[in-house]
Order: sequence, then C-alpha cells, then structure tokens
Amino acid sequence: MAFSDQDGALSGTISLVMTQCCKRIKDTVQKLASDHKDIHSSVSRVGKAIDKNFDSDISSVGIDGCWQADSQRILNEVMVEHFFRQGMLDVAEELCQNFDSDISSVGIDGCWQADSQRILNEVMVEHFFRQGMLDVAEELCQESGLSIDQSQKEPFVELNRILEALKVRVLRPALEWAVSNREMLMAQNSSLEFKLHRLYFISLLMGGTANQREALQYAKNFQPFALNHQKDIQVLMGSLVYLRQGIENSPYVHLLDANQWADICDIFTRDACALLGLSVESPLSVSFSAGCVALPALINIKAVIEQRQCTGVWNQKDELPIEVDLGKKCWYHSIFACPILRQQTTDNNPPMKLVCGHIISRDALNKMFNGSKFSEKESLAGQILKQCKSAHLQGLWMYACLQQLKI
Repeated sequence: MAFSDQDGALSGTISLVMTQCCKRIKDTVQKLASDHKDIHSSVSRVGKAIDKNFDSDISSVGIDGCWQADSQRILNEVMVEHFFRQGMLDVAEELCQNFDSDISSVGIDGCWQADSQRILNEVMVEHFFRQGMLDVAEELCQESGLSIDQSQKEPFVELNRILEALKVRVLRPALEWAVSNREMLMAQNSSLEFKLHRLYFISLLMGGTANQREALQYAKNFQPFALNHQKDIQVLMGSLVYLRQGIENSPYVHLLDANQWADICDIFTRDACALLGLSVESPLSVSFSAGCVALPALINIKAVIEQRQCTGVWNQKDELPIEVDLGKKCWYHSIFACPILRQQTTDNNPPMKLVCGHIISRDALNKMFNGSKFSEKESLAGQILKQCKSAHLQGLWMYACLQQLKI
C-alpha cells in the first residue's frame, strides 16, 4: 500500500507537470500563429504593391524597330566576350553554337535584322573570349555563322592562362609575359613588371633564412626599376634584416598582405587590356549593368507617358526622354552641348573646332555659313570652313565664344 501511495503521489505530480507543459505549448502555438498572421499581412501588402507597380513586360520600354541587325550582332559579341573574360570558355563556345541566327520571331516585329544580329554575336563571342570560355565562344561562332580569326582568340587564351596562374599565386607565366612586353608596358607607364618581381621577392622572404641567398640574387631584377621605385626597393632590402625572427614579427609585416594578390590580378588585367587595345571591363557586363540601372527609370517614364497620353514625346529619335544617371563608372567620354543650337552633338552632328580654337556643332557651323551673314565674304567663309576640324573631347567641356565668331 505504501508503494501504491508513493506511485499515486508520483502520478499526480507527473500529471500536473504534463498539464502545465501542455498549457505552455498551447500558448506558444497561439503566439506563433498570431505572429505569423502579422507577417503574412505584411507580405501580402508587399506582394500587392509589387504587382501594382512592377511591369514584368519590359519589351514596351524600347522603341519599335530598335533591335536591328547591328544591335543583335553587338549583343552576341558582348555576351561571348563576357564569358571569355570570366574564363567560361565552354559556355561561350556553346552559346556560339546554340545561337539561332533566325530569331526574328522573338520580340518586336522587324526588330531583329541581319546586321544587328551579326554585331551582337561578335560582342558575345568577344565576351566569352575575355572570360576564358573558348569552347562556348567557338560554338556560338559556329551556330551564328561568325568567322573569328585565330589571332583574335589567342590573346584571350594567353591572358586567361596567366590569370588562372596568378589566382593560385604562380607568378612565372605573368613575369615571362611582362618581360616579353617590357617596352610596350614602359611606354604606357605601367608598373606591372616591378610589382610582379616584388611579389616574387616577398614569396622568397616568406621562406625564411633558407631563401636568403636566393632573395639577394633575385634582387638584381630590381635594377631597371631603381629610378621610379627606389623607396619600394629600399623597403624590400630592409626586410632582409628580419629574416631570422620572421617577417611576420617585424615592422615589414605589411609586405605579407594577402590583398596584394588580388590587386596584381586587377593590375595585370588592366595593363594587358590596354596593351591589346581592349576595355578593362567586358562590354556585355557594362551594357547589362547600365540596363539594370536604366530600365526602372524607363519603365516609370513609360507609365507616366501612357498615363498622360503623350506618347509622341518618345519617338524614333536617338535619345531618351529623360536623363538616366548611370554613375561615374559608366563615364567613358564627355558629351558636348552646342552653345548656339542648345543641343547635344551626335555622330551625325559632331563638334567642330574653329580656327580660333572654339567649338560648335556642325549643324550650327553650316547654318552660320549658309546664312546671309557671310554672303559678301564667301571666299573668306569657304577658307574658314575648310580649316574647321572635327573635335574629339577627352574629359573636358568645351564652349564656343560667340564674340569671336563675328566677322
């Protein structure tokens, strides 16, 4: 009976504990359900706002007939070049093979024309070459019917091979390339070769006293750069004193910074592209980034234009209805605005430099010389017109002084 009483007491305690636990679980479940309702309502409001304000169909943002043959070819070339830059050779070549040249049924009627298709294919192929995706680029060339010269492919193959070696901290291929192109690199004031020698010297320092003799011998490679990099060389030589205690325990610990390996990859890419006459970034990447920035603004202005029923504002002119700020990283050239006609110059209406050094647009120049103002001085006007040259602006805003134009 005592055991039974004890059992009965324990059973009562367990029953009480279980009751309390069940109550806590029930309260917790109710609290979670209440919190979920609050979250669900917020998510629903966000979803409705997205559905209301976001237009998934962006085809109407472009102008009818904007995708012509040249545009298609350029886009293809940019995409291929992008994959080459990323080292995705297989993807680039596969894209070349799988790119169907007859895609006029996609998009707006009449937007895909042969010339634009070819330009787009070329840009995509070049992009894949830049990314090292040679197989994809070649396949895209086969599918799109592009004929890419082998000499155009070889530089990208070599550059991607060197970059892959640099990523695993192998400097020998990059050093051999820099030495073979030393004169051209020095002509563009490049410090690539010195920084490669510097990294190799630092890698020897990391080996401790066992590499001391080899490091001293390798220091002879700094001689051609002593004039421009004297202080850097002095720092490297001073670090030899601390080989016994370790560079990581010396005032020269900054020489072991791992970020300099990422920096040398960027420097090599920049200088190598400059040497080959290529842009540092893939045109496909730049175009894609610019599109991501511009599309929201264009979608908004398109909605405003439709709402106010003023669709005639955006016509077939080669300009956007609003200014889209793409950021300084997308600034590649200045835009000249003619001070006479108050309009931006274009390829068909370029800026012209006058004899006096001032600049106006070609249309403004023609209007001035075709007017009655020069009717009595046709010979002088003809001479001045012949002496005018097309101006190529490099980061400067040029303005014409109207007073100097009075003859």
